Amino acid sequence: MTSLFDPLPLRGVTLRNRIGVSPMCQYSSVDGFAHDWHLVHLGGFAVGGAGLVFTEATAVLPEGRISPQDLGIWSDDHVPMLQQITRFIHAQGAASGVQLAHAGRKASTMRPWEGNGTVLSEAGGWSNVMAPSPVAFSPTYPQPVAMTGEDIRATVAAFRVAAQRAVSAGFDVIELHAAHGYLIHEFLSPLSNLRSDEYGGSFENRTRLLLDITRAVRGVIPEGTPLFVRISATDYVEGGWNVDESIQLARLLNAEGVDLIDCSSGGLATGVKVTTGPGYQVPFAQAIRAKGGMATATVGMITEAGQAESIVASGEADMVLLAREMLRQPHWPLLAASQLGAKVTWPPQYERARPA
Repeated sequence: MTSLFDPLPLRGVTLRNRIGVSPMCQYSSVDGFAHDWHLVHLGGFAVGGAGLVFTEATAVLPEGRISPQDLGIWSDDHVPMLQQITRFIHAQGAASGVQLAHAGRKASTMRPWEGNGTVLSEAGGWSNVMAPSPVAFSPTYPQPVAMTGEDIRATVAAFRVAAQRAVSAGFDVIELHAAHGYLIHEFLSPLSNLRSDEYGGSFENRTRLLLDITRAVRGVIPEGTPLFVRISATDYVEGGWNVDESIQLARLLNAEGVDLIDCSSGGLATGVKVTTGPGYQVPFAQAIRAKGGMATATVGMITEAGQAESIVASGEADMVLLAREMLRQPHWPLLAASQLGAKVTWPPQYERARPA
């Protein structure tokens, strides 16, 4: 028996195993629309045996996109193609997840293979880049404007309506993106949140936006729909967001109906030196799981079947989310099952390729 291939029940959804595909930006949309690339990209992971397949960061507002080519869910018109994608994922036995996002001060920037920095309005970018405070991520990024109370309320409403669209599109799991230096993380961290109102200063105030969004989303999605939150457990900077605050946040989110914390790190500050290696983010998930009373998922250079099995079997995290390794091997879960001796069903079209 293997722990990695045990089912994972979450509210009304049971994942067929503990392996998920982490959200990975494709920067391949026009006006936020999914198309054939997204169907094949995401559908391939479901064919490959993943238990949960997440979309990339999906913008709840057009000005909340990282790049002009980001996937979006700010319009009802985005729903039909997303429905087609979730239908295919479900037909392969996997659950579908959407990550709802707003890029904050890291919006209106170039997609990676075209350079680094701001996309100007004349090149398809936008000038209304918003953040908790008027502090740019770096000199090459847009200069944001501080959000007003009206802007904050509109953003909470956008997450609420996006969640309703996600349900109508057939997504089984909804995740709020509160990591990697994007808008919600910017409110959490005192390095980027210099506000003096009810959304800045104290831990209670800096967590207010995320809790407002969580309540708004939890209030409109079905009781049986699991709600995840991805956080950066630490900024890796003295005086920034840290693991102790992440544990406190997990307790608050648990009380608001969040089912799992997706544990990543960093992304808020430039010039940060991080010691990486296989499973380097696992301790964050382990600490939050043990002290925050929440189920967790972990990411970060997880590439080997035995490594993933050990993480789940030891209770360091409830599931693993793979990103780059899935790009390299979209059928990683099927191959991992063979290596670990787990009995899983292969697609009949691929059965002839099952390792002996």
